[in-house]
Amino acid sequence: MNDVISLLNSHSSVRKFTDKLVDDELLKEIIQAGQQASTSSYIQAYTIIRVKDERKKKLLAALTGDQKQVEECPVFLVFCADLNRLERACSMNNETFKSGSTETFILATVDTALVAQNIMIAAESSGLGGVYTGGIRNNPQDVCKLLNIPHNVYPVFGMCLGYPERINPTKPRLPMPLILKEDSYTTEEDETELREYDRTISEYYKKRTNGVRSNTWTEDVAALLKEKQRPHMKGFLVSQGFTFE
Repeated sequence: MNDVISLLNSHSSVRKFTDKLVDDELLKEIIQAGQQASTSSYIQAYTIIRVKDERKKKLLAALTGDQKQVEECPVFLVFCADLNRLERACSMNNETFKSGSTETFILATVDTALVAQNIMIAAESSGLGGVYTGGIRNNPQDVCKLLNIPHNVYPVFGMCLGYPERINPTKPRLPMPLILKEDSYTTEEDETELREYDRTISEYYKKRTNGVRSNTWTEDVAALLKEKQRPHMKGFLVSQGFTFE
């Protein structure tokens, strides 16, 4: 196992940080490394907003569901899927940007996720830790207003970064037979694998919480997905110009 694979296998979310500040030059190096992520057709359809203003961080913490780490982390980044810059590129070349395409929405969202994951890995390789913040989509209109996010751009998620106060054990991932199929999508053994995985996760939580939690993965998924998740997002995305045509 090489150092890169070892680093990837050691990932865990970090929500508690020390008071040590992250050097601006280090952060720039990390973000530059993030930019080397693959990007569809070289469009680089993302913008990253670093939120330093303490008032804005406090408001964002509330908007994301009272997630204190958003306010307390040394570095908070908001990752945006950005077609606005592509529209300007078209205009500079006397071409009309075809807005509202489902495919360009997908491209921008994927580009954003790829650059963010590169940044997380680069940060962890530098001794930092972090956590993604999907709660940035709880109140996306308010986030856009607060951060002056324009048409044809939407906030995909946030990211907290800093020096870890503590590091949690890594959570066991799904067994390989569930996520790696050969030649076709098969499900014959999935339920057996899921039941075994449930036992693994239950034991993980028991150990981590000294018996306070013993829930399973399928229980958590069922509880989460029995209701529609953030049903406001479609209307919000349409209002931002992502009309899925």
